[in-house]
Amino acid sequence: MPDTPLSLLNRVFGYPAFRGEQAAITDTLVAGDDALVLMPTGGGKSLCYQIPALLRTGCAVVVSPLIALMQDQVAALRELGIAAAFLNSSLDGAAAMQVERDFSAGNLKLLYVAPERLLTPRFQSLLDDARVSLFAIDEAHCVSQWGHDFRPEYLGLSTLHERFPTVPRIALTATADAATRAEILERLDLREARVFVSSFDRPNIRYRIVEKTDPRRQLLDFLGEHRGEAGIVYCSTRRKVEETADALVAAGYAALPYHGGMDNATRARHQEKFLREDGVIMVATLAFGMGIDKPDVRFVAHLDLPRSVEGYYQETGRAGRDGEPAEAWMAWGLQDVVTQRRFIDEGEAEETRKRIGHAKLDALVGLCETASCRRVALLAYFGEASQPCGNCDVCLNPPTLWDGTEASQKLLSTVYRTGQRFGAGHVLDVLLGKTTEKIERFGHSQLSVFGIGASQSDKVWRAVLRQLVVRGLLEVDHAAYGALKLTAAARPVLKGEETVWLRAIAAAPSRKKSRHAPSGGSGVHDDEDPLFLALRAWRRETANEKGVPAYVILHDATLREIAARRPATLAELGEISGLGTKKLEAYGEAVLEVVAEG
Repeated sequence: MPDTPLSLLNRVFGYPAFRGEQAAITDTLVAGDDALVLMPTGGGKSLCYQIPALLRTGCAVVVSPLIALMQDQVAALRELGIAAAFLNSSLDGAAAMQVERDFSAGNLKLLYVAPERLLTPRFQSLLDDARVSLFAIDEAHCVSQWGHDFRPEYLGLSTLHERFPTVPRIALTATADAATRAEILERLDLREARVFVSSFDRPNIRYRIVEKTDPRRQLLDFLGEHRGEAGIVYCSTRRKVEETADALVAAGYAALPYHGGMDNATRARHQEKFLREDGVIMVATLAFGMGIDKPDVRFVAHLDLPRSVEGYYQETGRAGRDGEPAEAWMAWGLQDVVTQRRFIDEGEAEETRKRIGHAKLDALVGLCETASCRRVALLAYFGEASQPCGNCDVCLNPPTLWDGTEASQKLLSTVYRTGQRFGAGHVLDVLLGKTTEKIERFGHSQLSVFGIGASQSDKVWRAVLRQLVVRGLLEVDHAAYGALKLTAAARPVLKGEETVWLRAIAAAPSRKKSRHAPSGGSGVHDDEDPLFLALRAWRRETANEKGVPAYVILHDATLREIAARRPATLAELGEISGLGTKKLEAYGEAVLEVVAEG
């Protein structure tokens, strides 16, 4: 009896049923048609081309931007008994030539290549001589010049349709707004493709966004809830990456830095350690993360504001790929906004791109400042309606709003009376009635606004200032050394024609661990379950012997289900999700031994 997509899903991958649009996408490719797939990280995009690759004649060519992703996916496929390989700079000449021979001879079902290599004359010649079953273009948002991760080499992939018009293509991404989707379809010549848009929701991720006060201490407080867990901490600069990694190591965490200023060998070594060992924290710039296939990342933390909602979604989506509870935590402040606006304004981009940059930043700031469910706001950005989630900081601890009209008028008036020539520090000193050399030198202690805000703390006024800047009532003049200036939007507030509602400063959250239990789970945390820990130790030892990341052997979700169900026979073990025929044959007896001893 011939294989079907569902029988392959069961037998090879060990999953009982397709999720969401996976079945329809698979059928589209098997039939020879093109597809554009928008599916969140962890939603199972890879299966959408891997199963058609097994069913169609020839070898699927998968365009992937990162070496680490290729290596991990190939290792995972080989564990399943699938003939897969990659071609990239990590291979020596002899190994690369063997892969090319296997490809030409029809010995492979999937071949992973970078876009740069695919477009070389040598590889184009290989394509002419091989039987290609389909082209899969991963991280397809890289083709969009308006997106958050544009890579010019992706533009050349439009030639695939011209040279191989009968070979189906699938473009996949986890992050694309409507404009980016349209650009992907146009630039990759996928105008006839079926478009599949899954929900962007990642319900297992808890979103938390806090105002920066003492960011290093705030980060350590957050990490105290995640000791022993793998995670990523994003910083905006290389120096901050190094300093933060050193601080985490000093605090007892297994933390490593990663940024573009490090040599390739060190970066590769740190990335491999993060992928293959449990509980490692990677402190990185945005150079790290795209294509990382590690499923058990339990948190992503941002110490600085990303560039856009798309970037935030893409980066936070690297947490909880296994569907288990995860957290996205970010600390942000006014200086983040000021710095990013300066980068946009002082950049060499054309005015249209600058306007788009400002609009994207404003949307992200709106997400940070929202007084309603963050998930609703996040999904709305991608055009998806939803209901309050009950699993973000705003839902769990709703902010208090207060009528800040009078406070706004005081602050705006102080900016105006001091001549719109001074930065935030001096304006707040005048507002609070502080006596400084600078205030005396400019005679600002004689102004009517001097000390009119003394009844509130500096912390409260900084929160008011931040909210007025992000709402566009005040702007920072970079050419005038950060001087605050009123905008046209400030006029109706000063005249009493508009009410300004502000968020109150949030109370500091409890520092005790607050991991929410896995959906449908027992509520017992991993570090309290001896059998889960024993299975994890067996997996780590097995992975080390084979030289692959631990999750390539079995995912945490599979280990957790084994620990909960305690199978006694191979038949019972085979009923657990994530254990296909090949893995059951390879590891079944060893797993049952661990269960029996546990």
